[in-house]
Amino acid sequence: MATLRETAERYGPLTDAEADWLALLTADWQIIADLSFADLVMWRQVPEGFVAVAQCRPSTGPTVHQDDVVGTMAAAGRIAHLQRALDDQEIVASREPRWDETYAVREDALPVVMDGKAIAVLTREVSQAVSRSSSRLELNYKGAADDLLRMITRGEFPVQTSVTGPRRGAPRVGDGVLRLDAAGHVTYASPNALSCFHRLGVTGSLMNRSLPRVTSEIVLDKGHIDETLAMVVMGRAAWRTDLEANSACLSLRAIPVTDHGERTGAVLLCRDVSELRRRERELITKDATIREIHHRVKNNLQTVAALLRLQSRRVEAPEAKEALAEAMRRVSTIALVHETLSGTLDELVNFDDLAQRSMRMAADVASPGVQVKIVREGDFGLIPAQYASSLALVVTELVTNAVEHGFESREFGTITVTSSRDGGRLAVEIADDGVGLAGEPSGLGSQIVRTLVENELSGSIAWHRTEVGSSVRLEARVDDER
Repeated sequence: MATLRETAERYGPLTDAEADWLALLTADWQIIADLSFADLVMWRQVPEGFVAVAQCRPSTGPTVHQDDVVGTMAAAGRIAHLQRALDDQEIVASREPRWDETYAVREDALPVVMDGKAIAVLTREVSQAVSRSSSRLELNYKGAADDLLRMITRGEFPVQTSVTGPRRGAPRVGDGVLRLDAAGHVTYASPNALSCFHRLGVTGSLMNRSLPRVTSEIVLDKGHIDETLAMVVMGRAAWRTDLEANSACLSLRAIPVTDHGERTGAVLLCRDVSELRRRERELITKDATIREIHHRVKNNLQTVAALLRLQSRRVEAPEAKEALAEAMRRVSTIALVHETLSGTLDELVNFDDLAQRSMRMAADVASPGVQVKIVREGDFGLIPAQYASSLALVVTELVTNAVEHGFESREFGTITVTSSRDGGRLAVEIADDGVGLAGEPSGLGSQIVRTLVENELSGSIAWHRTEVGSSVRLEARVDDER
């Protein structure tokens, strides 16, 4: 799908500032469409007339355009109407409704102004097929829409600091609307907005009451009122904030109304997000619990490794010491995985960092008298937690085996670890420049590796003798699609 800038530039060049201004307007014009109960269409002037480059349909009423009008040219009878709005830089209301197929459409045109220059034309189109009663709600909604449209003609809307988009329960027109005067007094509150504030514990009507004072009375911790909240409920800043009281939570968004730079009031949108915030807190608690579990498992495994180290010091038999040392190394490798998981919110492990630490540890422990250089080529990428422990054990075991058996009676050695990813498939080759293989290994370590690769990682493994030493290649499946 083409962006607004790409669509608009098909009909003439735009500066970066103009493109950003139009994009910011279309990101926030759903509010105006909903308040107006009308379709909005943006037009750019071309030699042949005017072409539609963007449109917005209301969610509060029927749409005028059943089909997409982007890319269509304005009818000849509408060109003078659009041209007048562009030249005069003011709202031009249609004197008579125009007929669109079988129903009449009333249209207002206004310039989109940036830095004193009209860069496009906006039309507000209302179908006359459905007659609407002039209720108090509709009059106030249209009044608020008119305020914002007049700001567009003066280049005061959209507001650069405004938070747009459906972020974390952003309020919409249908959720609740309040209109404020310059002092923060409520001049109108929609029924939904009144219900939202009643859930917070506000009693009675909000009409002609100071919204900052109302909110300060219900906020429990009055000594720590967020500055953002004060600015929003006063209508001074185009920000968003949350208001919590009596186990309820409202999301508030303010749109200051200005007239040539002087603030004359504000439109305030509100939405009850109590359930949404409760679920978010539950997720945060769950994430913290999971990280704490990983942290405790890591601590327990490190305790087990320390106990194995103490036990090995009290054993005289070399075979027993070696077995305990291998067990300690394997437990420490698993502890590294849980340590990594305890520091992230995702159930994914950056295995490149983990592999570097575990391989270095394995090389140092396996043969302290040999200086081993480990060369890394390629990336492991992010590995799901359920496979990280098995893969870490496999890589550590293979590096340990290469150090212990490949560099026996040597002072120096190099191990090259090459890894590559193809989606969920991982290929790893561990090569050394040691003495080479006498045959496929059959010890406990190789049995553990083969079992983990074939059963836990759904892969395969094979050992080979090379011209300068030996190598082992494994392929494994490390995604969640199995």
